[in-house]
Amino acid sequence: MPIEIISYKAEEYAKKYTSEEDALLTRVDRETRETHSNAHMLSGHVQGRFLSFLSTMLQPKYILEIGTFTGYSALCLAEGLAHNGELHTIEIRKEDAEIALTNFKFVEKNKQLILHCGEAQRIIPTLPYQWDLVFIDADKVSYIEYYEMVLPQLSERGFIVADNVLFHGQVLEDTIEGKNARAIDEFNKHVANDLRVEQVMLTVRDGLLLIKKKQC
Repeated sequence: MPIEIISYKAEEYAKKYTSEEDALLTRVDRETRETHSNAHMLSGHVQGRFLSFLSTMLQPKYILEIGTFTGYSALCLAEGLAHNGELHTIEIRKEDAEIALTNFKFVEKNKQLILHCGEAQRIIPTLPYQWDLVFIDADKVSYIEYYEMVLPQLSERGFIVADNVLFHGQVLEDTIEGKNARAIDEFNKHVANDLRVEQVMLTVRDGLLLIKKKQC
């Protein structure tokens, strides 16, 4: 099912005035859209450039991505990775993990990109890092669980970015239907009520929620 973006015209206009992605990202985008039945899960041009911008500004040493898909967003996040840093990305689907690993081979930082195949709930506790940047883009019903797992490991300067927080516009309805839309709405409320953090929601593509710890 194609993703329902709040405004396709706005998305296309934003894409027109957003810096170009590199040749590798263009190829990953094209091949995913041409061959993958769930191509709508791809971050895409504008969101990808935003993730790259954020990573480049932060220069994170440790990045965690929950939900690799075919590797597009990981490649964007890796653009700002510190020279001695690591990006750990988790993908539950073996087929997608293999595609992502193939795509990672084409970047200089490929040895800094570490892909874990399996359930994030089991893998995250085995990673003993303070995360400077976390990107959550996996199964929606587990967003609160992922958030609670990574928040204690978030560095003082770190950010969590959660994707699909508008969930195709379904969270805007008076009555929210579907378990995924309800789960996202509950996640948004959970973060908003969390006194440990502050956050801002962006209407980029399908919605991004930026979260950071409050400074004491």
